[in-house]
Amino acid sequence: MRVTIFGSGYVGLVTGACLADAGNHVICVDVDEQKVAALSRGEIPIHEPGLEALVRRNLKAKRLQFTIDAARAVEHGLFLLLAVGTPPGEDGSADLSHVVKVAQTIGQHLSSYAVVMTKSTVPVGTADRVREEVASELARRGAEVDFDVVSNPEFLKEGAAVADFMKPDRVVVGTDNPRTMELLRALYEPFTRNRDRFVVMDVRSAELTKYAANAMLATKISFMNEVANIAERVGADIEAIRLGIGSDPRIGYSFIYPGAGYGGSCFPKDVQALVRSSTGAGYSARLLEAVEQVNCDQKGLLFRKISGHFGGKLAGRVIALWGLAFKPNTDDLREAPSLVLIDSLLAAGARVQAFDPVAMPGARKLLAGREGVTFAADAQAATEGADVLAIVTEWQEFRSPDFDHMKQALKQPAVFDGRNLYSPELMRRLGLSYYAIGRGLAGATG
Repeated sequence: MRVTIFGSGYVGLVTGACLADAGNHVICVDVDEQKVAALSRGEIPIHEPGLEALVRRNLKAKRLQFTIDAARAVEHGLFLLLAVGTPPGEDGSADLSHVVKVAQTIGQHLSSYAVVMTKSTVPVGTADRVREEVASELARRGAEVDFDVVSNPEFLKEGAAVADFMKPDRVVVGTDNPRTMELLRALYEPFTRNRDRFVVMDVRSAELTKYAANAMLATKISFMNEVANIAERVGADIEAIRLGIGSDPRIGYSFIYPGAGYGGSCFPKDVQALVRSSTGAGYSARLLEAVEQVNCDQKGLLFRKISGHFGGKLAGRVIALWGLAFKPNTDDLREAPSLVLIDSLLAAGARVQAFDPVAMPGARKLLAGREGVTFAADAQAATEGADVLAIVTEWQEFRSPDFDHMKQALKQPAVFDGRNLYSPELMRRLGLSYYAIGRGLAGATG
């Protein structure tokens, strides 16, 4: 199969590498010349387990190419995938300017039948807009070229994206054309051989499916954080509650871990976009508005706990911070709870000594020029000379630290655990004050 992917960001790069690894000939298009040059050398701009080896293997096999030549890329592809960004606008709605630009580019160069696929997360009705833009450019050229537009949303988890693509839970395709459906089946057949994971529906339903999936997961997180805040006030333990409700198969254990709030490139943006889309359709999505508000409040919880510990007097205090990425196994800092905590601490006059296994290069760029933030060589070094420790990201290496060193290094041996990594009983025996999320009397041992 000949595949062209517009956008070599997170979704485009993973999709392109995985499709190439199945034997397809893939061209990824990007407008950033330096990025294209780096990718052509096998240099990956993001941290994603397994992706670098996949890209390099398929570059060497000449099944994967990167280019800025859009005309050549359109000519190449039977499948033309749109995987460009749809960042939130000022009102939270999805900005479709990049999607529209690609659709126009396709119309300007299309010369033979192609399947235009929207992989970007887009509002309902975007496929219609793409079809109109392509058709308009073809008409301007006086060209009559057949094409189809389908919705094919991605469901990749950062930190496990390669595995998700290679062994998908489902492949959602929105189309009303049987011919297109069979072409898509053939494209994804190498990844769906064990059982039929192909879910076919109309285009608008497919577009909404992506938003609904992310909104559901975000809702589970905010719901659990809401219950955790109740548990903390009534003396209950959210970790026991989590086990009690997770054992119900109707609920399950996924996404019911309380914490410091969700972040990343998807959940915050997609919940906001769905709220704005529903408003535009004449409906008030009250539940989703609450999900967003709970998450916003939750991101400030660790700061409130730290400030309370010091009686509101944080000026001159040094806070060790473990974890910067919004989740483990990624270097993504978009909407990360750590950044909210850092901003609040600096505004209160505190200083921050931070460590993250992979996200510090990005954090240095993002926080360049911010006085009061330093980056440590490792987790232990971050605690040296600090007053207390705050944990925001549940990296594996943080789960079994040297507690003796932690107690000796911290001036006031207190831990503010935004991911409930440790046993309150253990921390009590070690003589460490421990503030967790929703652990009632057990999780506030200060």
